[in-house]
Amino acid sequence: MFATLLHEIPLQGGDVTDGVVRVGDTVRRPVSPATPAVHALLRHLEAAGFEGAPRVLGVDGLGREVLSFLPGVSGLSAASAGEEALAGVAGLLREFHDATAGFPLSGHRWEGGSNDDAPPQIIGHCDLRPDNVIFRDQVPVGMIDFDLARPTTRLFDVVTTLRHWAPIADPVDRHPLLRGVEVGERLRVFCDVYGVPPRDRRRLLELARLRFHRSYEVMRTRADGGGNWARMWADGAGERIRRASAWLDSHEDELYAHLI
Repeated sequence: MFATLLHEIPLQGGDVTDGVVRVGDTVRRPVSPATPAVHALLRHLEAAGFEGAPRVLGVDGLGREVLSFLPGVSGLSAASAGEEALAGVAGLLREFHDATAGFPLSGHRWEGGSNDDAPPQIIGHCDLRPDNVIFRDQVPVGMIDFDLARPTTRLFDVVTTLRHWAPIADPVDRHPLLRGVEVGERLRVFCDVYGVPPRDRRRLLELARLRFHRSYEVMRTRADGGGNWARMWADGAGERIRRASAWLDSHEDELYAHLI
């Protein structure tokens, strides 16, 4: 049990969980019904030698989970928006997926969310947006915020990651640093580094479209419950998903040509 310390630095960037703070070399986060599953996963990753995830350190006097702090910076910058960083994220995701091998795909309670129709293969992060990737010296070295982790397929987690990093989005909704990028080329770079096989590349855009549809429905349902989901919905999350889906429909042929 960790004592409560007074000097707390609020950490920003997450959409789902409020009240995340840094205390020294630790991060304190409110617990949720999925916390036991996430802690089991993080302990498995530690035992597997995966260095790119926080370590579970316990619970503090306020009942918050205590995780190790991963030093570095997150979010998009001129460096992290480039293809070298994109390739690094692909390699990090592949290393993470491989490290989850052997972790039980049933028997834990996860947050849930949209998913693939195929049987799960690994535990996916399912929210590897730029805010959740830690960079050091312009190299992606870690991932944080496992709130939405759950059993899924490798391809679904690849698609979820590419939604933010390619990005598969209408240009009007992209970060300014990614507004003019060649999305098809970035899809190919990511898939090459990760090692996405040809059969999955042929299905990637179809699965992206399915994810858009299901994510829209999931977010709309969760928004009815209030909280941060309602805030994100009110901020236009549903409209952004719809625009991304329409953009994908309009550019599918050229994107597919890069993938195959």
